[in-house]
Amino acid sequence: MEWEPDVPRWQQVYARIEERITDGTYPPGSQLPGVLAIVEEFGIAQMTARRVLTELRQAGLAQMQVGIGTFVTDLPKP
Repeated sequence: MEWEPDVPRWQQVYARIEERITDGTYPPGSQLPGVLAIVEEFGIAQMTARRVLTELRQAGLAQMQVGIGTFVTDLPKP
């Protein structure tokens, strides 16, 4: 992934995962990659990957199930 220098990396990774959610790559109910998988795919720090997942949850796009993982929520119909 090529990084935009003026945009924080967590925002760029967030945008990529959000796009995958909205285009159906990660459909509602599917499990999102975990922190380590995000770190490996994007080459970012674990703290940055945690921030991405936290922001997805705060935006209502995902919910965490403790001890299991983070899952895509049902998206509102347009």
